[in-house]
Amino acid sequence: MASIPRCFGAFYVVLLAIFFTVGNGAKPLPARFFNVLDYGAVPDGRTDNVQAFLRAWDDACQFYGRSRVWIPSGVYKLGSVKFSGPCKAYQLAFLIKGTLKSPTERSEFNTDTWIAFNYMNNLVVKGGGYLDGQGHRAWPYNDCSTNSQCGRLPATLTFNFVNNSRVTHLKSINSKNTHFHIFACNGLRFNKVRLTAPKDSPNTDGIKIGLSNDIHITNSVIQTGDDCVAMVAGSRNIRISQVTCGPGHGISIGSIGKNIGDLISGIHVINCTFIGTDNGVRIKTWAPSMSSLVSDVFFGYIHMIDVRNPIVIDQNYCPGGCGDYRSMHSKVQINDVTFNNIWGTSTSKVALALQCSPLVPCKDVNLADINLSYFLPREGPALSSCRNVIGKSKGILSPPGCL
Repeated sequence: MASIPRCFGAFYVVLLAIFFTVGNGAKPLPARFFNVLDYGAVPDGRTDNVQAFLRAWDDACQFYGRSRVWIPSGVYKLGSVKFSGPCKAYQLAFLIKGTLKSPTERSEFNTDTWIAFNYMNNLVVKGGGYLDGQGHRAWPYNDCSTNSQCGRLPATLTFNFVNNSRVTHLKSINSKNTHFHIFACNGLRFNKVRLTAPKDSPNTDGIKIGLSNDIHITNSVIQTGDDCVAMVAGSRNIRISQVTCGPGHGISIGSIGKNIGDLISGIHVINCTFIGTDNGVRIKTWAPSMSSLVSDVFFGYIHMIDVRNPIVIDQNYCPGGCGDYRSMHSKVQINDVTFNNIWGTSTSKVALALQCSPLVPCKDVNLADINLSYFLPREGPALSSCRNVIGKSKGILSPPGCL
């Protein structure tokens, strides 16, 4: 047999090891642990540990095999840091047992992310620990509602170009901005995560997804000051199930339409509960907007508990004001949307509001088995309001359908 080139020797050794263990049904080779304490990390809540964490990451990333970055119990201050691949490890886990604390110095806020994972495949982030964004020190600097030149505050955890990976058994509290931000990813799974911030904390979206495909969020609790889940342009094949949302602004598609050709499709939100949220399930598009498309959307088997706006399509979305919206219409086409088996209580009289664009009316909108009551029954039943919608309804419809 021809000799193996020396430069590829280590690579072939790893392949043979994987084949003769996993491939033949035997137990896989044991993982190697890279403990951040061995790299100089100090769990005193005061010492910045970026360099220690990066050294542990670099060794784990370069290890041929199964590797684990291990953060044991303790409180670790951690400045803004990026963990980047691609890695030689064929499975890499980032195991957080302790608590990671974001800096509170104002100079540390001028970045778009606190902890980022970039250009990775087969990553696992878990451990039962906490990510503490210490957002109460940053929220006073969030003036984006009145200042168009405002600086961005950092998201707690960002995934850029990460594929076939999962995040499980992790808690994020008091994020300065979005808790988890997903961009240009494929095949991510979020399970048993808990994201918490006060209901008046600004822009603290739970999970924000953009330009990503095949993202699943399951068995999680999201309590925050903005959208529990926000799906913006380029979100495709997103499945959200068994999520409890509230407080917050609900689960939202959009806003969309700032750029031409924005696309959102294949969204399924099922078996979820909303408690005291501003909105329930919502699609929102800018007005005016560029030509875009939202299609293949299913909201179903959802319990609303004292939700202000349980079912919303808003094609006049323009926070802060855009002049006379009646003369500025959305060009985002919304079609093939189903609201099925949604029940509970609304804290506003209009429990179902479908306000579509006269330029491109919503098409193929389906209402089935909607049972929403006004939370003050003495003041009469809940109402529905529809404009520029083409569709059909069936089954129980309370409030009465307007299609």
